[in-house]
Amino acid sequence: MIIWIAIIAGVVALDQVSKLLIVNFLDRNEPFVVIEGIFRFNYVENRGAAFGSFSDNRWVFMIISTVTIIALLIYMWKFRPDSRLACTALSFIIGGGVGNMIDRVYLGYVVDFIDFYAFPNLWKWVFNVADSFVCIGAGMMILWCIISMIDEGKKAKAEKIASEASIDTDDMSNTEE
Repeated sequence: MIIWIAIIAGVVALDQVSKLLIVNFLDRNEPFVVIEGIFRFNYVENRGAAFGSFSDNRWVFMIISTVTIIALLIYMWKFRPDSRLACTALSFIIGGGVGNMIDRVYLGYVVDFIDFYAFPNLWKWVFNVADSFVCIGAGMMILWCIISMIDEGKKAKAEKIASEASIDTDDMSNTEE
């Protein structure tokens, strides 16, 4: 469990340090272009949910985030998934949630700054390190679910084959008697 807590703390630290750097060193009125026409750092105060959706519902997001973070922590603590992939994914999601929760509690909004603006009609949202970890963690959880379903299918198939082989062996021994 210590390693998962360390991952959560690491995600929160990366998120908060990146936001602190942006707040202290980025001109809020002038984005810092990293790759012209593609990627820039652009300071945004996000008062909504992921990618700025549902603005001005701070308390709703704080309650939902708190309940979700606590539920995931309880799940990790109580059920202790055997999969490193699942535990890493949950740690990423929890860490990202905590990172954004810190902003909501102390600032009243979430600091976003990662801006891929190459395709403004397709992607117009600005996000942060915490959002990235939540999305990566969610993707990892989906991958874990798929892998688990495949493994369960293989296990069920192997059990069926073993069961059929056992029945065939029993039938042979009954006919010999």
